[in-house]
Amino acid sequence: MGTVKNNTSKTGLRITLDFNNLMAESAQGEGLTERELSGTAERARQILQEMQERRAQGQLPFMDLPYQRGMVKEIKEYARTVQGKYTDLVILGIGGSALGGITLHHALHPPFYNLLPPGERKGCPRIFFAENIDPDGFHGLLDILEVRTTLFHVISKSGETAETMAQFLIVKDLLVKKLGKKRSRENLLITTDAASGWLRQICRSEGLADFTVPQGVGGRFSVFTPVGLLPAALTGIDCEGLLSGARFMDGLCKRDDVWKNPAALLAAALYLLDVRRGKRMVVMMPYCDALKDLAYWFRQLWAESLGKKDEVGPTPINALGVTDQHSQLQLYMEGPLDKVIIFIAVKQYQKTLPIPRAYPGLEGLRYLGGHTLNELIAAERMATEYSLTKNRRVNCTVTLPELNAFTLGQLLYLLETATVFAGSLYQVNPFDQPGVEEGKKLTYGIMGRKGYGVKKREIKEGGRKFKKYII
Repeated sequence: MGTVKNNTSKTGLRITLDFNNLMAESAQGEGLTERELSGTAERARQILQEMQERRAQGQLPFMDLPYQRGMVKEIKEYARTVQGKYTDLVILGIGGSALGGITLHHALHPPFYNLLPPGERKGCPRIFFAENIDPDGFHGLLDILEVRTTLFHVISKSGETAETMAQFLIVKDLLVKKLGKKRSRENLLITTDAASGWLRQICRSEGLADFTVPQGVGGRFSVFTPVGLLPAALTGIDCEGLLSGARFMDGLCKRDDVWKNPAALLAAALYLLDVRRGKRMVVMMPYCDALKDLAYWFRQLWAESLGKKDEVGPTPINALGVTDQHSQLQLYMEGPLDKVIIFIAVKQYQKTLPIPRAYPGLEGLRYLGGHTLNELIAAERMATEYSLTKNRRVNCTVTLPELNAFTLGQLLYLLETATVFAGSLYQVNPFDQPGVEEGKKLTYGIMGRKGYGVKKREIKEGGRKFKKYII
């Protein structure tokens, strides 16, 4: 669907947050009271005011990304210049450098996009995300590619992410051997920091095509930068629709009434359920295959932003409806009362698939005939929601009228803003990740990077293992 241009159509495509089942009236003894939520109203107004002040001072740059029309214009222009030139696009990136792009790809492309003939992809390349460094997996990907017609998009804001830089070195060597040093540059595209880092130095010295990650925008908040939008544009996704949806949600998230602000309400409810009801786990469960990776994206956003020292932060879990009704639901239904379920529902799917009438003598099959898979998946979601609530398991539902660029843009922006709001409630910095940094430094030491010898010694001495505990 193209960019939504008028307010009427925008309002009709507004996503909704149904939090009935987070409240005491539904989940008796486990839900929140109106008084409890209203008790956060003054703090919510303070946080919203602080966020707007910080935003005005340029301290929350992710919030202004939906308004960067010049950035989108530059991205679209680059996409036009290379259209039809490459058969494949490979993203070299990990964590926040990949998850946003993966979410956009699976949500807004047809299922099995890479298997479609070129004509049905409108000349756009197949897309692969090399998000891990398993040697068998990465080797296997390189084996199926014709590197002469493959564009490798290298994404690392720091320009020194060990995993991504290792992949880059392998790919660069392969391209030079296949195409020669000069020609190989055409098959490389870089997204990194505007001024610093090893990738920036390489871009300058070798004249590689490049885009920048805006200052102050971390990986998990970068889906509306070239990190997410460039792969999207290169494969035909409506980037303007995404940003239009994000701008629409931004307007809703500026409201200073916690009862009317979806980001503030969601953050406040999840925070209170954690600290007052012991709901330390947040399960995101989309009932839509195309949004499966949204739950992975949210898992990183919530975990890395809120999980900090002193045992602060709820644990995010990804699930998929209806698949995980047959794997995780038993635990959610009868296990510990320590979880909140966030259902993601889509009201109107792209396709309608009727279930044929057959086997009239077999009641276990006959009742399905004449319905659709659309009705069945909706019925299973509603049944799961009600069963959980009946068992005092708190849950809420975010509903997309349909899945398109505009509604997905709303949802992504809502979750990003709610995360930062929750950071203020937990009194943590949602933009750093000190626990991850220590592991990086230890890896540098093991691999022999200059200046990290002390870390190598530390892990050698402190990581000693006893043979008697290995069987």
